[in-house]
Amino acid sequence: MKKKPARTTAQAEAKKINLALQGGGAHGAFTWGVLDRLLDDERINIEGIVGTSAGAVNASILAYGLIAGGRTKAQELLRRFWEFNSKNGRCSPFQPTFFDKLYGSKGSMEFSPWWQTFDVLSRMFSPYQWNPNDTNVFRDILEELIDFPVLQRAHTVRLFICATNVLTGRLKVFENQEITPKMILASACLPYLYQAPEIDGEYYWDGGYMGNPPIFPVIYNTDCQDVLIVQINPINIHEVPRSANAIFDRINTLSFNSSLMREMRAIHFVTSLIEKGELDPAKYKHTFIHTIDAEEQMSKLTASSKMNLDMEFLKYLFETGREKAGEFLANHYDDIGRKSSTDLAAKFF
Repeated sequence: MKKKPARTTAQAEAKKINLALQGGGAHGAFTWGVLDRLLDDERINIEGIVGTSAGAVNASILAYGLIAGGRTKAQELLRRFWEFNSKNGRCSPFQPTFFDKLYGSKGSMEFSPWWQTFDVLSRMFSPYQWNPNDTNVFRDILEELIDFPVLQRAHTVRLFICATNVLTGRLKVFENQEITPKMILASACLPYLYQAPEIDGEYYWDGGYMGNPPIFPVIYNTDCQDVLIVQINPINIHEVPRSANAIFDRINTLSFNSSLMREMRAIHFVTSLIEKGELDPAKYKHTFIHTIDAEEQMSKLTASSKMNLDMEFLKYLFETGREKAGEFLANHYDDIGRKSSTDLAAKFF
C-alpha cells in the first residue's frame, strides 16, 4: 500500500480562526497589511470573516481571493484594490499640503483648503443634493475584482457583511449567497458622502453605526472558537480633543466602538460562566478573543486622514499592519485554540 506523503510542519500545526474586520476609511489599509501577513503564514486557516465598511470591502476581496485562487490570489486582489484607491486618489482634490506634511500628524489634510471646504459643505448639503446621480467609484472596481456568482456559491469561507437599516436602526447581516456589490457599498455608506442604497425595499447606511464589527455572525455560524479582531478605531487617546474637528472625530470613534465594547462585555460574561462551570459548554460556545491593533499610531491620526489615499500614507498603514500581525503570530500563535490572548476586561471595560 502506497504511503501518504508526510505532512509539512505548517500543515500539521495549522489552526483555524475567524476574522472580524473594523471599518475606518483609508485606515483600512492597516487591515490590508494585517491580512497580507496572515496570508503569508500557512499555519493560519480562515473559516469565517465578518466585516463592516472598509472592513466589509477587505473581507469580501479576501474571501473571494481565497475561494478563487488561495492565499496568493487573495493577496494580489487586496493589493490591486488599494492600488486602485491610490490611483483614484491622485485625481482627488483632497491631498495633503506642504504644511500638513510639515506640521500635521501622519496622513493629515487639516491644512488643505479643499478638505476644509468639504468639511463645512458636507454639514450643509447632503449627497442627494451634490451627488444626485449617486456616483460611487468603488462599484466598478468591486465588479472587476470579484466574481460575485462564485462568491455566492462558495461554502469554504463564510462571509458576513454588515449594514445599518436607516429606518429601523437594526443591524442587517448579509451572507455569501446574497452578497452583491450593493451590499458591500451599503456596509460602507457614510451618509454624508453617499445616498443610502436600497436593497429589497430597505435603505442602509454604514454598518459601523450598529456593529463595527459584530462578532455574533462568526460565533453562531462557524465551528471555530477563535475570533481575531482587527481593530482600526482606537479606544484610548492621549489628550482631550479641543478643536472642532478633533471633537467630532472622537465622537465618531466612540460611537463606532460602542457596539463592539458592549458585545465584548457579553462574551466575557458568558465565558466566565462557562469557565466557572455554571453554563454547559456543550450548549454554549466557549469563544477565544484575539486582537490586532495599532492604538498608539492610530490615536495620532486625524479624521481627515481617513480620506487620504496617497500611496505613501497607505503603505505606511500597510507596513504597520504587517508588523502588528507579525507580532501577534510571534507572541500569541500558541494561544489560538487554547485561550484568549486579549484580556477583555482590561481592554474593553
